Amino acid sequence: MNAELETFSYDDAIVRKFLFATFIWGFVGMLVGLIIALQLAYPSLNLGLPWTSFGRLRPLHTNAVIFAFAGNAFFTGAYYSTQRLLKARMFNDTLSKIHFWGWQLIIVSAALTLPLGFTQAKEYAELEWPIDIAIAVVWVVFAVNFFGTIAKRRERHLYVAVWFYIASIVTVAILHIFNNLSVPVGFLKSYSIYSGVQDAFMQWWYGHNAVAFFLTTPFLGLMYYFMPKAADRPVFSYRLSILHFWTLVFMYIWAGPHHLHYTALPEWASTLGMLFSVMLWAPSWGGMVNGLLTLRGVWRKVVEDPVLKFFVVAVTAYGMATFEGPMLSIKSVNGLAHYTDWIIAHVHTGALGWNGFLTFGMIYWLMPKLFQTKLHSMKLAEWHFWLATFGMILYAAAIYSAGLTQGLMWRAFDETGRLQFPDFIETTLRLMPMYLLRAVGGTLYLVGMGMFGYNIFKTWATRPAQYDEPLIQAARLDPVYRAAPATAPAGAWAAFSRAAWHRRWEGLPVTFTVLVAVAVIVASLFEIIPTFLIKSNVPTIASVKPYTPLELAGRDIYIREGCFNCHSQMVRPFRHETERYGEYSKPGEFVYDHPFLWGSRRIGPDLARIGGKYPDLWHLRHLDNPSQITARSTMPAYPWLHTNRLDFEGIQKRVDAMAMLGVPYGEAVGNAPDQARGQAKQVADAIASQGGPSDLADREVVAIIAYLQRLGRDIKVAASPAAPAPRTANAGGAN
Repeated sequence: MNAELETFSYDDAIVRKFLFATFIWGFVGMLVGLIIALQLAYPSLNLGLPWTSFGRLRPLHTNAVIFAFAGNAFFTGAYYSTQRLLKARMFNDTLSKIHFWGWQLIIVSAALTLPLGFTQAKEYAELEWPIDIAIAVVWVVFAVNFFGTIAKRRERHLYVAVWFYIASIVTVAILHIFNNLSVPVGFLKSYSIYSGVQDAFMQWWYGHNAVAFFLTTPFLGLMYYFMPKAADRPVFSYRLSILHFWTLVFMYIWAGPHHLHYTALPEWASTLGMLFSVMLWAPSWGGMVNGLLTLRGVWRKVVEDPVLKFFVVAVTAYGMATFEGPMLSIKSVNGLAHYTDWIIAHVHTGALGWNGFLTFGMIYWLMPKLFQTKLHSMKLAEWHFWLATFGMILYAAAIYSAGLTQGLMWRAFDETGRLQFPDFIETTLRLMPMYLLRAVGGTLYLVGMGMFGYNIFKTWATRPAQYDEPLIQAARLDPVYRAAPATAPAGAWAAFSRAAWHRRWEGLPVTFTVLVAVAVIVASLFEIIPTFLIKSNVPTIASVKPYTPLELAGRDIYIREGCFNCHSQMVRPFRHETERYGEYSKPGEFVYDHPFLWGSRRIGPDLARIGGKYPDLWHLRHLDNPSQITARSTMPAYPWLHTNRLDFEGIQKRVDAMAMLGVPYGEAVGNAPDQARGQAKQVADAIASQGGPSDLADREVVAIIAYLQRLGRDIKVAASPAAPAPRTANAGGAN
């Protein structure tokens, strides 16, 4: 009996909306990236304003590139390909529009709040709690629309691209919800429910897998759809696709702790993360091989077609990044690379090469189909390809060099056994030529982005007065799915080797989705449960006490200004670090830190033991004009801290929230403002007695000084006799 044919059309209007958003936010995010790159070489470009300082703009750049540019690119490709792979219009046009406008409003909210200093201080998860809730709501809207489309599909089996979309939607939801659990203090202020070591673990469980399931698996889905389409060739291997998908989904989620080698995280956790990271190399390269071999027989076409050129470089960059990632997870390599610009180079190889080039190739292929006209200029696309390629090469060469220079200079000892470069600024100044070359590479990439936008606009300008919406006919699915049984042992083995078992799963989307969720949840719980429930993993230290109300307020100012983007607070157990900074960090030091502030990069020196190293007046002058303390310092100035009045009454809500999280504040729960005023007067009096101004007792600067002076003071360790004495004119503790 013939199946009933149904007539429908695809919704390409939503795809066009996401396409334009991809370019707009991508250009903005990359422009901000170029600005902050120049700020590292020319600190005057911070402009002496709070909302234009590096510490506040850096998370704006990362969020814009990841969630605005890459996010909109994923939605562009997913909305186009999902409809065609499932032979169905999206489940609900209104949900599609809510998803689009909701996501853009979230991006605008990020663009407003981050420069204003509202941040959770978590890598790739800086946005505060109301925006986090909005993200969850919009993501659920997207999920309902996507899975609703699967439910009404007219194609029985789910193609490989849809597998990766499912994994991305499910896993990002899990990661986002559990990493962002917090206690609100005010409308745009909250404290993570996790503290110290546990917060660090949750953050990098999220952070590594945000890269995995927001920047990798969705784009693999796009690769599996658009690359074969552009090449007019089938995917090289269906069975390799299966192996690639399931090993990637299961292994990726374990790998996050490798970001925390040699920190206060228990060693078993980081070692486990390293082992799974190394194993990830195989499935990752399986995907790369599957992508590149899809182009077998059409290499002559690659030479002539810039769209395929973009895809080839994208998949090659994916292969490079997924080889380097496992390599960087190995402890000996990580010990050299962590906190350096090597990690920045690694991340940008993936972002510029894999995400950027795949997006460019996809959109160039889509434009004639979405705008129903000829691409304005294939030659301009070719120029875009070469400019972006050379820009990326210059960027990578410069920052890989900077990272190696940092790592080697930090650990260098002279023939007398002393640190060869005791002052942090010596390393910083050595990097300036590399930072400038990086900016040149970034400029070339941004110019290419401008060409891309011009090509989009000119192609759109020649669109027809009214888009044609062709009607599609496809048969309705039989509601009962019957898989062909294997009739004999030999037939069973043949069915298994042909992946017939997987073909059955592809016809059962609920089962498929549950299996993905189970793989992700089981792997997560295997690491999370011991980290949270085994008390010996985070032994307490009797001398470690909660921050005073004033120090807590100062810590929040430190977070607001984005100081954690440049300074770590984690001394690793290496001789070159203990001689430079002091005793290595212990897990029990951070039990009252909500959130943790171990950092992921050292643009400036580590601050874990800065407390008591310099007098209060030194910190005052350093915050006001860093170059007066450290010649040629690249640190921004913070003059507004000297004029902003501290909200003493608001400190009570912060202390109360911390008490709710189990921090033993005692009497401070009842009189935090008075305690803060008393300590602020002590700090202000000390500054005045040292020759500074005498009117600072109600200013924000005294709070941040109180916090800095507290760091490391709970752990009493004698100074190393081999360490050089601090120098006030060009101190290694400030940059």
